[in-house]
Amino acid sequence: MLTENGRHLYVHHEEYHRLLERLALQIHASGWQFGTIICLARGGLRPGDILSRLFRVPLAILAVSSYRDDDGTTQGELHMSTAISTTLPALIGPVLLVDDLTDSGQTLHAVTDMLRERHPAITELRTAVIWTKGVSSWRPDYAAEHLPTSPWIHQPFEQYDKLSLQDLQHRNAK
Repeated sequence: MLTENGRHLYVHHEEYHRLLERLALQIHASGWQFGTIICLARGGLRPGDILSRLFRVPLAILAVSSYRDDDGTTQGELHMSTAISTTLPALIGPVLLVDDLTDSGQTLHAVTDMLRERHPAITELRTAVIWTKGVSSWRPDYAAEHLPTSPWIHQPFEQYDKLSLQDLQHRNAK
């Protein structure tokens, strides 16, 4: 649910999965064939996993982070893993790069540049996200939803960011 002022978007599990399914159908309708999905951890892990299952292609994981300050609400310097976790011997052919959203566009821009430089056997690289914010300089090939007001997105699993294990014990002791 988008707040009246357009500054916050609250997403429940059902809506999250409905948007992921919309994204999958959009990719499928394009007719594009790819052999691997690379997801960006953390935000792209869930979408990457679900798309990997639906398209029945291997999943590779690249850890990136830029939202670490102020409880993850302020974008800072982009940190990117030097290794991609995969069971494949190499990243080759057409590859789909998946994240949850494109905010500024900085992450997808940096990652696509890195992948093209370090993995020349990738013959085509397309990007897919659930949300594209209006302020983003990056336009993904596939997006389930465009958000012109660029709201802060509250995803359903973010409740665990502030939940302690002691809180969890107390909640489950009932």
